[in-house]
Amino acid sequence: MATLIHCLRVVPKVKNTNTEPFVSLFSKRVSRLAIVASFSSSTMSYDKELAAANKAASLAARLCQKVQKELLQSDVQSKSDKSPVTVADYGSQALVSFVLENELSSESFSLVAEEDSGDLRKESGQETLQRITKLVNDTLLSDGSFSVSSLTTEDVLRAIDRGKSEGGSHGRHWVLDPIDGTKGFLRGDQYAIALGLLDEGKVVLGVLACPNLPLVSISGDSQHSSHDEVGCLFFAKVGAGTYMQSLDGSSPKKVHVSTTENPEEASLFESFEAAHSLHDLSSSITKKLGVKAPPVRIDSQAKYGALSRGDGAIYLRFPHKGYREKIWDHAAGCIVVTEAGGVVTDAAGNPLDFSQGRYLDLDTGIIVTNQKLMPSLLKAVRESLDEKNSSL
Repeated sequence: MATLIHCLRVVPKVKNTNTEPFVSLFSKRVSRLAIVASFSSSTMSYDKELAAANKAASLAARLCQKVQKELLQSDVQSKSDKSPVTVADYGSQALVSFVLENELSSESFSLVAEEDSGDLRKESGQETLQRITKLVNDTLLSDGSFSVSSLTTEDVLRAIDRGKSEGGSHGRHWVLDPIDGTKGFLRGDQYAIALGLLDEGKVVLGVLACPNLPLVSISGDSQHSSHDEVGCLFFAKVGAGTYMQSLDGSSPKKVHVSTTENPEEASLFESFEAAHSLHDLSSSITKKLGVKAPPVRIDSQAKYGALSRGDGAIYLRFPHKGYREKIWDHAAGCIVVTEAGGVVTDAAGNPLDFSQGRYLDLDTGIIVTNQKLMPSLLKAVRESLDEKNSSL
């Protein structure tokens, strides 16, 4: 149970000091959190919700795959035209919203999501809205399990706008990033449909649909082929572990984070885009740890999925000053990693708090690894941050 509590328990922030050893500090936090790990939601199964989330994310992935295929067959990238990702983004959100509400019709529905329909309601957005509506209807029709007639443009707009919830610490809230990694999507690279469920401010399930992620490891020492099968679905439920299957529907298998204890043997994930994370700070941290392998740079929460199955051992994210992390960028990924035995904290070692609305209130950045490496990683992070601050 201790492996999942970093996405489930909110604790007061504890400031690191020079006099308290990092190993002791981390151990105290884990011990304190373990005491409260049996909170009431652990007695709930969430089976119906997880099945609905898997279905919604898988269908959204199907829609996005169709749009990306058309994008890569055109010359749209040379024109810097972002309309395809706009269509896929809105279509994904509308589809997930519709499927969740349809599958869980007896429950109150709250969705915290990235998009709203404002631009689509303008005259200039009508053609895009028609494209989105057709895509959503075609995807629902291809599934064959929905008895509803075709959705209208107004149905699609309403579905998108169900994502306006502010979330919070009370009740249940779905959290969605309809396309996490839009630049990766445009390049034909990695992206993810990331869907999580909060219950009383705690992440209790998460699903990551990663259409372009190979089913085999992407670690630096793995051999890759253009013929490798791609399309992974990761899903996790509180207290039940993390599983992976192909988006085509293979039998799910349980996955676990890397068990390496030696930082020299650890491999590192970080954001592909330099604008998303301070790569020089990550480099300083890995040097202090003694990590020898070059970083694997990858878009989106696909990093969390790859980490959950042991492809790498560390993920560092240090956004530029002033950037506020959104809960949909980490909720699903967080529980996918923690249920696989990993740890997700901010730069001070505090668990991420998803109960404060649409944004995460955290210290400096996000670090992800296994429990054995976390104490030494925290120490390297703090030393590197101190050096960075002292040089300003």
